[in-house]
Amino acid sequence: MSRIQARFEQLAKNRRKALIPFVTAGDPEPGMTVPLMHALVEAGADVIELGVPFSDPMADGPVVQRASDRALLHGVGLERVLAFVREFRDKNQDTPVVLMGYANPIEAMGVERYVENARQAGVDGTLVVDYPPEECGYFADLVRKHGMDLIFLLAPTSSDARIAQVAKLASGYLYYVSLKGVTGAGNLDLSEVGERIPRIRRETKLPVGVGFGIRDAATAKAVAAFADAVVIGSAIIQEMEAAPAGEQVQSAARFLKGIRAAMDAA
Repeated sequence: MSRIQARFEQLAKNRRKALIPFVTAGDPEPGMTVPLMHALVEAGADVIELGVPFSDPMADGPVVQRASDRALLHGVGLERVLAFVREFRDKNQDTPVVLMGYANPIEAMGVERYVENARQAGVDGTLVVDYPPEECGYFADLVRKHGMDLIFLLAPTSSDARIAQVAKLASGYLYYVSLKGVTGAGNLDLSEVGERIPRIRRETKLPVGVGFGIRDAATAKAVAAFADAVVIGSAIIQEMEAAPAGEQVQSAARFLKGIRAAMDAA
């Protein structure tokens, strides 16, 4: 059983929903990444999605794009991201870590080398935005053989047939993109999200997380009423951007703690 599966099963037994923060590795500067990961766990994170910086993050809005730009200016690439995970594992062997990013850095490293190195570093899952199910059968097999989970995105436009196709390859959880747009976009229609989740559940027994448009505690609480997990990223990055120098980690943790409290009160 993977760490991700074990975490969701434990949460279900306790009638709690997963809180999954997303942060970009190396942002706001490399020395803060591992302390930030630990602080997010202390604040209530159940799974951490760690973004791999990339120069052309097509699914990401301006907030996450800025985070990637800052990390790239510090020279943070995939090798460094894996080093962050290894360092995190020195003190935390329990919290699942998912790497979220794009195909280019993985292809540059080599898919076999990436999967092997990721598993050795302590990565539990990987989400590659631009690996559609039709083109990643070999990659999915490699990930499974190394005991990791492959997470896929589903969109509001995904048909029932598409959901079923994704469900055949996916493991860990499914990530439902709550709106037609990039990360951090507004205009989240909670009623539409609430209608889509049952359709996804008809095709899979995997937990379903919702993200891309969750910006505050009230929205997180509302989404937690019908999803298995709440994913929040851009709002955390904005909190760090607004924080005084040296206080970014504390600001992010304080914000996430408020999200956790709201979800637990649902």
